[in-house]
Amino acid sequence: MTEFPKNFLWGGATAANQLEGGYKEDGRGLSIADALPGGKERFQIVQNPDFDWTIDESKYKYPNHVGIDYYHRFKEDIKLFSEMGFKCYRFSIAWSRIFPNGDETEPNEKGLEFYDQVIDECLKYNIEPVITISHYELPLNLAKNYGGWKNKKLISFFERFAKVVLTRYYKKVKYWMTFNEINSAAHFPVMGQGLVPSNGANDKKNVFQAWHNQFVSSSKAVKIGHELDPNLQIGCMILYATTYSYDANPVNQLATLQQNQDFNFFCGDVQVRGQYPSYTKRLLAEYGLKLSDLDRTDEELELIKKYPVDYIGFSYYMSSAVETTKKDNDKVSGNLLGGVKNPFLKASDWGWQIDPTGLRIALNQLYDRYQKPLFIVENGLGAIDKPDANHNIEDDYRIDYLKQHIQAMAGAIDDGVDLMGYTPWGCIDLVSASTGEMSKRYGFIYVDLDDDGNGNMDRYKKKSFYWYQKVIESNGQEL
Repeated sequence: MTEFPKNFLWGGATAANQLEGGYKEDGRGLSIADALPGGKERFQIVQNPDFDWTIDESKYKYPNHVGIDYYHRFKEDIKLFSEMGFKCYRFSIAWSRIFPNGDETEPNEKGLEFYDQVIDECLKYNIEPVITISHYELPLNLAKNYGGWKNKKLISFFERFAKVVLTRYYKKVKYWMTFNEINSAAHFPVMGQGLVPSNGANDKKNVFQAWHNQFVSSSKAVKIGHELDPNLQIGCMILYATTYSYDANPVNQLATLQQNQDFNFFCGDVQVRGQYPSYTKRLLAEYGLKLSDLDRTDEELELIKKYPVDYIGFSYYMSSAVETTKKDNDKVSGNLLGGVKNPFLKASDWGWQIDPTGLRIALNQLYDRYQKPLFIVENGLGAIDKPDANHNIEDDYRIDYLKQHIQAMAGAIDDGVDLMGYTPWGCIDLVSASTGEMSKRYGFIYVDLDDDGNGNMDRYKKKSFYWYQKVIESNGQEL
C-alpha cells in the first residue's frame, strides 16, 4: 500500500441538523431541516407546489427535531470518536443556534457556548475540528420570509454569521468550509438554497442567482478568515459524481463533457478559480438565460476573484452514466441525482451505484483541474444494519466498501494527488438527509433508534468501528 502523508486527517463527518436534536433549546430557532418530513417521500412532498415550509405534526413525523440527541450526548460521542483515533472531526454549526431567525444583529450566546464546548471536547482528545459554516440548515425565517438564497439580503446575513463564528473560534479551528454540497442545487435547491416550488425553485434564474449570492458570501468568509489568520484553511464543498459516457457515441461523449462542466465543475470553477467559467454562457442558454439576467456587480466579481477558497472539500458516494440517445434505459437513484444504470457496477440498498475506481478518477480530475489540496469530507455506505441479541453488528459490507475506497485514495496519492484527509459520512448513525430515515445507516457507531422514533438511543460499536480504528492507527496500511 501507498504510504499516506504523516499528517493525514483521518476522521468522520456529520451535520448539525441530522444529529443534534434540541431543536428548540437554549434559544435555537427553526431551520429548513426542521420543516422536512421524515420518510422516503420527503423529496416528493417538498416538491409539491403547495409546500410552504409549514410544520404539520398531525400529518408528518420530523426526525430532525430529535436527531440522535447529540446536543446532550456530544461528550459521549466525541469520546467514541477519540477511541477510533480520529485526527479530525467534520461537523457543522447550526446557523439558527447562533442567529435564530437569521436576520438578527446580535448572536445567541447560548448557541455559541454550545459550540465552545464541542470544539473544546474535540481538542481535549487532539481531534482537529473541521467546521462547515452552512450545511443544509438555513434558518427557516430566511426561506419563508426572504425567499431563500435568491434574495441578496442573505449575503449580509451570512457575512454576519460567518464573522461571528470565525472570530469566536479561529484560534482553535484551522479548517473550515463555506457551503455544503453547493452544486446540489442543480437538481434539488431545497436544502442548499432554501428554494421550493412555492418560492421559486422551478425558475432556474433563481437557482443561478442564489449560487451567485453564495459565491459572494463564500468569498466574504474567506476574506474574514484570512484577515483573522492568514493560515486558516477555508474550502468549498461540492457533491462530486464521477460521470461516464455510456458508450463511444460522440453525442453521449459531448453530453458527458457538458454534464461534468454543469454539475461537477461549475461551482468549483467559480470558487476555486475566482471567476465564472467560459461555458457559463452555454449553460445559462440551456434555460433561456444570459449573464445579464443575473444581478451581479463589478465589486462582487472582484471579491470572488480576490478571495478564492484554499482547498476543495467534496463528497463522493457513487458515479453516474450518461446516455442521451435512448429513452428505455434502466435508471438508478443516487445522492440527489440519479442516472442510467451502469452494467459494470453493483448498487447499495438504496440503489446508489458503488464505484471505488470512480473515486480515484474523481481525485485525478479535480486535482488536474485545480491544483489545490483535496479533502474527501463525505464517503460511505448507507445500509440496513441488524444487531444481534448482544447488540453486535457484523457490517462487513461497510468495511468492504470503505476499504475499496481507501485503496482508490492510495492509488490517487500514487498518481500525485495532494489529498489532505478523509472523513467518512455519518461516522455515527444519524437521520438521513435524503429520506429522513434512521434505518439508512452509515455509522461506525450504532444508535438504538428506528424510523418511528422508538429506541433508547444507546450507542454500540459496530465491527467497522474496530476496523477503522486499525486503519487510522496504521495510517492506512492495515485494511
